[in-house]
Amino acid sequence: MTVLPDPVADLAAQAALLGGPGQVLAEDEVAGFVAAQLAEQDLDGRSVCVVIPDATRSCPLPLLLGAVHRALAGRVSRLTALVALGTHAPMTTVQLARHLGGDPATRYPGMEVRNHEWADPATFVSLGVIPAERVAELSEGRLAEGVDVRLNRAVVEHDVALVVGPVFPHEVVGFSGGNKYFFPGVAGQEIIDLSHWLGALITSADIIGTRGITPVRALIDEAAALIPARTLALCLVVQSGTGALHAAAFGEPRAAWAAAAGVSAETHVRYLDAPVRRVLSVMPEKYDDIWTAAKGFYKLEPVVADGGEVVLYAPHITEIAAMHPEIEEIGYHCRDFFVGQWERYRHLHWGVLAHSTHLRGAGTWDPEHGERSRVRVTLATGIPEDVVRRANLDYLDPADVDVEAWAADGETFVVPDAGEVLFRLR
Repeated sequence: MTVLPDPVADLAAQAALLGGPGQVLAEDEVAGFVAAQLAEQDLDGRSVCVVIPDATRSCPLPLLLGAVHRALAGRVSRLTALVALGTHAPMTTVQLARHLGGDPATRYPGMEVRNHEWADPATFVSLGVIPAERVAELSEGRLAEGVDVRLNRAVVEHDVALVVGPVFPHEVVGFSGGNKYFFPGVAGQEIIDLSHWLGALITSADIIGTRGITPVRALIDEAAALIPARTLALCLVVQSGTGALHAAAFGEPRAAWAAAAGVSAETHVRYLDAPVRRVLSVMPEKYDDIWTAAKGFYKLEPVVADGGEVVLYAPHITEIAAMHPEIEEIGYHCRDFFVGQWERYRHLHWGVLAHSTHLRGAGTWDPEHGERSRVRVTLATGIPEDVVRRANLDYLDPADVDVEAWAADGETFVVPDAGEVLFRLR
């Protein structure tokens, strides 16, 4: 996989940056930074769509959205907040109130708050097609299929689209954030499937935490260039699990992302001196199914020894995928399992196949020997054993897990609040 670090450094220099690695910003510093940056933009009388994360990301959204609202309310002609769900479950009224720091109508008067209604075809407008030849170039020859670039019409029907969201190491694109809030955040199925399967072909372990313009990032940026609205981004580096901020970057989305990704690379990546045999990933309750809690595997796979095990400990989780029940029938398999039997599986959503490979991790498949995985993946959750095993994962009764005892046994690497910090070997 080719990455281009120098253009990223050049992009980062074009963004305004507050904070950095090792710093923790005060709330008034952050609010002042947001106010100052937005004051410099030509937004008077324009309509603005603010694209925000859902609750599966650590982010002090009430602080940030409050600062954006104060800077824009009464100044812009229309203000909309759009929750970038990708294909996650829609947020309920109660969940939105908790996520946004109160009833949106009261806390952010004049601003409409919407879920991204990804299951409704009427949500989308087509921006055009990225032709197969260009996809082949961007993917370094891994894929050669044209893709219809569909986007939530709320973005297109505003003059300005402002991304507000965190940047973390990410299993599909390298580092999340920036234009990723458009694609896949509020995008149609076609570009979601193509970008995620491209990441799966590269593999999560090879792409996660990779700085530079990865092939998936290049594809996302190509799609974002088709957006007719002016695009801006406020990219955050969040202290995982706390909501405090290490840094905030503002500017054109590629620039703001590059600046924040540079800080995230120094903040959200921890290094071990030797591989570990067993990991206990303790998943926080913001992940409510395995589709999202699988991040506890992605972030630890690089440090697990061959033949080792990752246990996802989440007694509160009772289902594999609320929005994608088909994964229970497909099961979790390595990349080569699907590539080697492509005609059997290519008709399925490639995003679901990609998720399957990401949680199964590295492995091999051939017709003679079948599938062999490098690492065991075990669920210690509230999901029934028969469902777990049918999905090709190992099962452990969560009642049999004593977190303190596992941490003391010398054989297990216990990671509290897993899912956002990436672990690598030196």
